[in-house]
Amino acid sequence: MKVQFINPFVSAAYYVIEAEIQEQPTKGVLRLEEAHYTTNDVTAVLGVVGKVSGTVLYGMSQKTAIGIASHMIGQANPMFDAFAESAIAELGNMITGRASTLLEEAGYDCVITPPTIVIGRGTVISTTAFQRLVIPVKIRFGEITISVALKETPNVKVNDWSKEFTSM
Repeated sequence: MKVQFINPFVSAAYYVIEAEIQEQPTKGVLRLEEAHYTTNDVTAVLGVVGKVSGTVLYGMSQKTAIGIASHMIGQANPMFDAFAESAIAELGNMITGRASTLLEEAGYDCVITPPTIVIGRGTVISTTAFQRLVIPVKIRFGEITISVALKETPNVKVNDWSKEFTSM
């Protein structure tokens, strides 16, 4: 996986976390992962399609998700409910949206899919035949693991795909 695909997600995550959580995150040790399951309680899943295609996962413990959601909502929310689910989906959407803009600036036109929230540790989330690069990001609420599984797909025309996607 090219570093040009990873740096936009690191930059976007730092920018969005600083803006939404008002905190400077710290990056953990990067690692490659081949597992097809998640060890997180809550995972936001977004697709990227275009000159670069694949999946991005934002995983965290339920405690971390509740802390982030409470902060984003602006009030204490002691459980992972529909409000918390929406907040975590939006966090993944904001980071991936900003990263897709940075990818486009680097010459990789792409669009993102709406987020899906997967709840449950041990859930199988396959990224087919390619590895995920896992970027742990630490904040006061806990750790968010950003798993990026992208590959270059130069023959995909973004305009054709996005027209089809928006007409559904």
